[in-house]
Amino acid sequence: MFYVSTRGSKNKVTAAEAIVQGLSEDGGLFVPEAFPQVDAATLKEWRPLSYAALAGELLPLFLEEYDPAFLRKAAGEAYETAFGAGAGTTVNIAEGLYALELWHGPTCAFKDYALQLMPRLLVEGKRMTEHTEKTRILVATSGDTGKAALDGYKNLEGVDIIVFYPNDGTSIVQRKQMATQEGDNVRVFAVEGNFDDAQTGVKKVFSDETVREKLLQKNIRLSSANSINWGRLVPQIVYYFYAYFRVLESEGFTEGAQIDFCVPTGNFGDILAGYYAKKMGLPIGKLICASNKNKVLTDFFRTGTYDAGREFYKTASPSMDILISSNLERLLYHVTGDAGKVSEWMASLKETGKFTVSEDILQKIRQDFDCGWTSEEECEETIGAFFAEHNYISDTHTAVALHVTREKKSADRVMVVLSTASPFKFPRVVLKALGEAVPENDFDAIAALERRTGMEAPETLTSLRNKEDRFTRVISAEEIAEVSLA
Repeated sequence: MFYVSTRGSKNKVTAAEAIVQGLSEDGGLFVPEAFPQVDAATLKEWRPLSYAALAGELLPLFLEEYDPAFLRKAAGEAYETAFGAGAGTTVNIAEGLYALELWHGPTCAFKDYALQLMPRLLVEGKRMTEHTEKTRILVATSGDTGKAALDGYKNLEGVDIIVFYPNDGTSIVQRKQMATQEGDNVRVFAVEGNFDDAQTGVKKVFSDETVREKLLQKNIRLSSANSINWGRLVPQIVYYFYAYFRVLESEGFTEGAQIDFCVPTGNFGDILAGYYAKKMGLPIGKLICASNKNKVLTDFFRTGTYDAGREFYKTASPSMDILISSNLERLLYHVTGDAGKVSEWMASLKETGKFTVSEDILQKIRQDFDCGWTSEEECEETIGAFFAEHNYISDTHTAVALHVTREKKSADRVMVVLSTASPFKFPRVVLKALGEAVPENDFDAIAALERRTGMEAPETLTSLRNKEDRFTRVISAEEIAEVSLA
């Protein structure tokens, strides 16, 4: 299988080359030329598999030139070792409603599923493509990707990683996770502005020929761990299949029954992985895009106009505080098959802050997607209501999706909500939603939330309290290129 750019570069690359390179030289994102198909018989064979074993079967369909034995071994190391029994945890919240809890990994966020595996894919991809230079990973993060990437790439030979996060744009726990990161090959910078400022700055570095040449003179080549990199997306496809199988078992359904997924969405990568699963043949009904107050995607699905030129809100779900959702570009390419048109839209977005698709294209998108959004008040109310009514506690991002399910859940289909982060990463907001007094300190709030819910906070979060910050520098977005060269 070959990969092509969403913006029309004639060069076809292998999966290994796409992962090593990260972003196409024309600024586009790599996408597979076709979707591998999984028939009903294969779904039945896969149903009883463990999470790691399922990944070992599915990944070779997209990563054809990788040795299947290597992929099975890498999946075992990533999921059996890093997640233990927690990989693919699927919980029945209420009748016809499930949560796919993706936060039982080392950094307590869904990004672990990709970023425990992706470093192994990168190192093997470099070996296969005979890239001997150092790889410099640049990451813009709205909160969770940064820590997951740092954890996955720390002390990896032949790689260093630089993470950029919006100053005052993450939770205290998220910031502490990054600022205290261990490893000899890691650097972390807070960026003045919001996530879009950090992401735009990183994209500029990737497209800057002068920066690229200066790094190559040092025998350094850039790559990305953001979801713009294909190596981030492909591992996430697996958990849609795994959750589907767990629902079938729980509900007593036979293969072929459709279920819906509701996904709290910022950069559009997590929900796009569900689209790939559906195109492969997984019986998904609707993929419901749940937005917070920064509802640029909801407005796009409803009107056909993507307008990033709007007020930016800092919310209680900071990983979704995004106005430029990079992976939407991939969806537009798959729906239209027209790289020229995608290039025009992306140029318009860069120059004017907006673009508009035609009604027929919008209708094609709506065949697979629905949408909704949640206010700050509704987010808090949802956390409290689900705990009171179902004894289920969620973080702020998951609560955004849970609220949207109230409007969008079909009476005749099961809904699975992707729960993307531990509630203990946002303890003060969750405590407030439960009607409790809120301590000033996040770590006091974690202890209070443990007492209130009877849940035990992950040790990886509680241990942060006494760790010293290693990285405290705040830079402007314009300085991203400078520090990327250092």
